Amino acid sequence: MKFGKYLESHMRPGWEDHYIEYNRLKEIVKALTKTELRMPERDVNHYTTSLTVQGMPSNFAGKLGTKDVTQEDFFKAIDANVLKVGSFTGVQVKQAKALLEKLEREVDVAVRNKTPGGPSTGLQALEMRAKEIGDTFLDLEKYININYTGFYKILKKHDKNLPSTPARQFYMARLHQTPWIQGDYSAVFVTLSRIYSKLRDDVVPEAQDLELKDFERSTRKYWVKTEHVSQVKHIILQHLPVFQVRQDLLSGDSQMTNSAYFDNSQLELYHGRLEKRPQAIALRIRWYGLGEPELAFIERKTHKESWKGEISVKERFTLPPNLVIPFLKGELKAEEAVEALRQKGKTEEEIEKFRGLFEEVQRVVDVKQLQPLMRTQYMRVAFQIPFDATVRVSLDTNLCMIRENPEHGDSCMEAGRWFRDPTLPVPRTEITKFPHAVLEVKLSLEEGQDAPLWVTQLIESGLLHEVHKFSKFIHGCSVLLPDQVQAVPYWIDDESIRESIIASSNVASEDSTKSSLSKRRMTKKSMMEYPKAEEEDELRHPLLGDYSKTDLIEGGVDEEPPPSKSFGGLLGVFKKDKLKRRALPRMVPMRIEPKTSFANERTFLRWIHMSIILGGVSSAMLGGASPSDVDAHVIGLITIPIAIAITMYGVWIYYWRSLQIKRKEARFAIRFDDRIGPVCLAFILVCLYTTVFVYKLHTL
Repeated sequence: MKFGKYLESHMRPGWEDHYIEYNRLKEIVKALTKTELRMPERDVNHYTTSLTVQGMPSNFAGKLGTKDVTQEDFFKAIDANVLKVGSFTGVQVKQAKALLEKLEREVDVAVRNKTPGGPSTGLQALEMRAKEIGDTFLDLEKYININYTGFYKILKKHDKNLPSTPARQFYMARLHQTPWIQGDYSAVFVTLSRIYSKLRDDVVPEAQDLELKDFERSTRKYWVKTEHVSQVKHIILQHLPVFQVRQDLLSGDSQMTNSAYFDNSQLELYHGRLEKRPQAIALRIRWYGLGEPELAFIERKTHKESWKGEISVKERFTLPPNLVIPFLKGELKAEEAVEALRQKGKTEEEIEKFRGLFEEVQRVVDVKQLQPLMRTQYMRVAFQIPFDATVRVSLDTNLCMIRENPEHGDSCMEAGRWFRDPTLPVPRTEITKFPHAVLEVKLSLEEGQDAPLWVTQLIESGLLHEVHKFSKFIHGCSVLLPDQVQAVPYWIDDESIRESIIASSNVASEDSTKSSLSKRRMTKKSMMEYPKAEEEDELRHPLLGDYSKTDLIEGGVDEEPPPSKSFGGLLGVFKKDKLKRRALPRMVPMRIEPKTSFANERTFLRWIHMSIILGGVSSAMLGGASPSDVDAHVIGLITIPIAIAITMYGVWIYYWRSLQIKRKEARFAIRFDDRIGPVCLAFILVCLYTTVFVYKLHTL
């Protein structure tokens, strides 16, 4: 569908006059296109001009109806449309805020006047009004997005048809700085969240100490497309309020969150978390807010096997930022930190718990030689009834991962810091920006307690795309440290994050690319198969190769890519006779429970059961029939090889599945279901029955 028709079909009723005038701009471009062929060539490399050179004659203007139109008319029309869209957006946001303020006052009055057991019709009407305001705000976001797309497309069309005066890059940069694109309107959702919380009459438990806190809960992680973020927020805040510990410090609904993850040169913690080894730990220091940290949360996450009835746990304690380095170096003793807790009035139980965790973390840092390795940075909005961890939903946007230690220069510990110096520049090869938002649903339920219905409905809404055991730390290491990791997670092959990985690749020189790529997934056979090097800007990253075709966020793409543009830039880097590469494993986090092996054994026994039936019948016919009974011998001789083949296939498929389960991985997105065996078995049995039928029919 042409964008002009798409725009007309997706306009919100009543707002038609406020959209971009796409068709008019398109007509101006068409009119100007006719002048492009007569436009004299200009050397854009010359930076001088002459005041005595006569300007362009008027016949270089295009005709739009009976009027002459020039490039200046097009640019004025673009500016007018940008101003129109921006003004309308500002008016709508102002109206939404005014309506919410009025609604909140009415809700306060209604809640105060509410009588226990009385009718709730008035509150329901207020809730419907809140939902209408939220829906209108979501329509406004769609309005902004579709207009932004319209500007992009018309400027792209302009540059394609009028290459002598390119304008897209300049105007798109200007658009990104306009208030209706750059503005943060999340405060609208914060107000909406308060209104819903008052309508629900949320009961806030007693405030808890967040400095010494353990969390035992199940977590599921999802990717959310950027265009669906507001819609997901609107659904969640109707059931959970936006949780802000310090509301006075936040202008919107999100808070900057930084986490510095620790590991050693062998990436021991990375591989332990990736393979989901029992008791595998992740160690990080987290702080909140912009600028220098005011309080450091030292956190340890421990993976435990859920099939044993164990739940993974997160433990943490806090330290002043100036004591973190002495703590990591072992100079800060537990007794000194404990004395500070006693002065705060902590109980002996809390102090002993703190002492144990303090000493364990300090010992791990020393024994494993851990140091800051990877930073995750994002804006987090949390939805939770304050201090009630039964259901907690967090949504992370603007997510990026940064190497803590610069490739050239002193490491953090050498510089006496526990996180990267913010004054140092960050090259693109040391940062990767994740293109999606990440939503985490964390449940801390009692045994036998089910998740709330709205959580299930949100998960099944189609707005979320589950990525089992997704980890920001693991993703950052696999993308930014490709020469150090021995395996990478399965989601690294997803098409939707491909560009972000390429953007962080190191293609500064052929030698550096060669040394990185030569250790990765391309085999000599694949190089012989795709020898061309026509594209210089695609697939330079060592993680991207011939199996990078999954699509978690849209629904799976399993076929191999064609030998065309996707492989040109990668495959042309080396000579074919020098390529020897091993496949880098893709690790799929699997929860291996005893029933998994039992299911594999049951499947094997069913194959054996079928072979016993066929083998038993054929053996009885061959052994019990008289030498003159030709029919029995023929049928038995046909059947017994089939029984043997079924037995061998059953043994092979059992061994293959056992090996994959033992490794806890699926290499290159292998499926564990058998799509060939049952079909072949059915086909063989049909052929067997048909052969016997035809044979007997022929002998009668």
